[in-house]
Amino acid sequence: MIELPVVAENNERKRRPSWLRVKLPIGEDYKRVRKLVDEYQLHTICQSGNCPNMGECWGAGTATFMILGNTCTRSCSFCAVKTGRPPEYDEDEPRRVAEAIRLMEVKHAVLTSVNRDELADRGAEIWYQTVRQVKEQSPSTTIETLIPDVKGAWEALERMIEGGQEVVSHNMETVPRLYRKVRPQAKYERSLDQIKRTKAAGMRTKSGIMVGLGESHDEVLKTLSNLKDHGCDVVTIGQYLQPTRMHLAVDRFVHPDEFAEYREEGLKLGFDFVESGPLVRSSYHAERHL
Repeated sequence: MIELPVVAENNERKRRPSWLRVKLPIGEDYKRVRKLVDEYQLHTICQSGNCPNMGECWGAGTATFMILGNTCTRSCSFCAVKTGRPPEYDEDEPRRVAEAIRLMEVKHAVLTSVNRDELADRGAEIWYQTVRQVKEQSPSTTIETLIPDVKGAWEALERMIEGGQEVVSHNMETVPRLYRKVRPQAKYERSLDQIKRTKAAGMRTKSGIMVGLGESHDEVLKTLSNLKDHGCDVVTIGQYLQPTRMHLAVDRFVHPDEFAEYREEGLKLGFDFVESGPLVRSSYHAERHL
């Protein structure tokens, strides 16, 4: 049974501070990317996830493509992607994604997907075929795949990461104490195990967390330590923003100075790269994380 998103206990939205203001998406490059996305009937997490950086990224001619449809089998209380029973997946999607990336002349592509828990392989074959077709059509394009929780289906994980991508990411999203509230169908330790297995397979690993959900400073540092201990190479830390009044309310807006401190602490732990800031999202400046 699909669980509905948790209704925010306090639906009064806090006023955003000055450091969270973003530019409206404009410009010819933005329009060109939008046209290609529409023409090839593709989904992007930029749109489905209400990403605040869409204008900047699309204006630079880049986008994060979301494969396997735009309906998720999970009901994470922070996420704007719709929840429900997904339709049958589109076997032609890998070709269309690869062709769009070629036409956009993308140097570094980010691919992500909804959770497809109803599929025995969690959508792994579509993941593999998409990466392979991007590599065939755009051999010089590097790829990051932001993959979902496979619920311990480790054979599916193996297939997802053997297509030839350069970076494999899986987001922890929050600290363990908040998992039942933020990611009710996920398990903290299982996600850590997924990252560990990905690293053991020889991949460059990446993860991300949000702050402003009610976590403590020490809990963030502990989560960073757990990630490093499980083989994570790159981590992103960004401010949680409430997509709608039906989603979790923002507990607080974290000051840029605190994000700077998290970056310093992460580098001390030994991460290769720490992207930490109010508007940071998983794929923000992803080309740097190679």
